[in-house]
Amino acid sequence: MIFSFKKSTIKCTIAVLALTLIVGCSKNTPLKQANTGKNQTSNTNTSQQSNDTSNSTSSSAPVDANLIVYKNTEYDFNFSLPNSWKGYSIITGKWKGLDIKSGNITETGLIYSIRHPKWSSVKPRQDIPIMVFTIPQWELIQQEKLSVSAAPIRPSELGRNSNYVFALPARYNFAYPLGYEEVEQILKSNPLKAHP
Repeated sequence: MIFSFKKSTIKCTIAVLALTLIVGCSKNTPLKQANTGKNQTSNTNTSQQSNDTSNSTSSSAPVDANLIVYKNTEYDFNFSLPNSWKGYSIITGKWKGLDIKSGNITETGLIYSIRHPKWSSVKPRQDIPIMVFTIPQWELIQQEKLSVSAAPIRPSELGRNSNYVFALPARYNFAYPLGYEEVEQILKSNPLKAHP
């Protein structure tokens, strides 16, 4: 009788230990609290023309532990970036559109370039350029009446809302700078979300 009591006690102890081990291993670890600090924003001109970005708000806000989001309230779109881009800057420039028939500049618009925080003039990295077009401008490009690139290739659409089309310039990475592979991976995830 004492032997069977010890045997059942051992079985219960083993069962309790096994259950404790299973429950302990299956618990989710708490998520780290994301840093909600704003990233630096640079208003460097990439063309000779003046760019007023006072109406454009750009910031980053965490979506989850692995993503940060550039928010553009002027044109109402968001762009998701991996956490390794924390501290990115925004470079604002202008694109120029040539009328195909006349060869004259007839249209202009903004380009927002998202710049990696490790970019330097000594070691430049691949930016993520986002061209902003009105719907009529985009239609002229699709009809091959307006050219916005020296290459005979049109920009590729990243997203749109009811007023604007957001596009990637043709051959934006033609020189294959440092980090171009990472940018290609980011673009494959459809990171731009435009709001109506």
